[in-house]
Amino acid sequence: MADRMLPERTGQLKVPGATLYYEVRGRGPLLLLMPGGSGDAGLYDRMAARLADSWTVAAFDPRGYSRSVLDGAPEEQRVAVQSEDAHRLIELLSPDGGPVAVFGSSSSAIVALDLLSRHPERLHRVVAHEPPLVELLPDPERGRKLFAAVRDSFRDGGVAAALATMTEGLTDPDAPEPAGGGHRAAPEPSAREAEAFRRMGANLPVFLEHVLCSFSGYVPDLAALGRGAEKLVIGVGEDSRTLLTAIPGARLADRGIGRLVEFPGGHTGCVEDPEAFTARLRKMLPDPAQEGTRAPLNDERCP
Repeated sequence: MADRMLPERTGQLKVPGATLYYEVRGRGPLLLLMPGGSGDAGLYDRMAARLADSWTVAAFDPRGYSRSVLDGAPEEQRVAVQSEDAHRLIELLSPDGGPVAVFGSSSSAIVALDLLSRHPERLHRVVAHEPPLVELLPDPERGRKLFAAVRDSFRDGGVAAALATMTEGLTDPDAPEPAGGGHRAAPEPSAREAEAFRRMGANLPVFLEHVLCSFSGYVPDLAALGRGAEKLVIGVGEDSRTLLTAIPGARLADRGIGRLVEFPGGHTGCVEDPEAFTARLRKMLPDPAQEGTRAPLNDERCP
């Protein structure tokens, strides 16, 4: 496991307007892990190490983050552009057209949904964990105002002010206490992970200024998603299922678009408890031994 914390190979892929950095571990069908928020490939080191026994696990830095350099100055990012970035990476790493699974969380869950709507023929399973799609909320204006206020706080007071505004806006004072108290202790970071967290912290200004509002305001193609619904798993955190970030995915599942499955932890469960989170994700993926088939989902779902 310790050896797998390091990627077996790294590479760069030139895409329109940027050069993407990516990391690969393992053998088997391709599993693409897409980081959300200000995250980069390092966010998934522990998950990738655990899944590399059965999958070719690839993770990457989204354009404009960390080691994925833009050709020009930072600008407003678009879901469709990052979706095509992911598709190009899939074509590079799985050129034989073999089965591909994709996992995305938060903002990258939105990218995963767009990818499924655009390229369903290339995907065997898509797991989208808590896509914060404000237009699917019962009260979309609430979400629009919150994320606009977060961006305004960043412009006025910097990263700390923006994160404080976001935390306050996403807190549900009426939510029941999560199982275990809801205070999961994330693993002690290794030196490699500490460096990754520093990189991801440096990405926060780009996320807050150029990603947060445009991604959360994305309107999915519900008809296209419906056509790929049998491939889609919507993840919701057992500690965050009542929050704004989790409600849009649940509403997608209510429409029959995807299957709602509870994951350990909250909105950042993949960092809070990567071992338990990865175990649940593994159950949602097609069996690599049945490569080339569309493996059915098991019966784990939200109660």
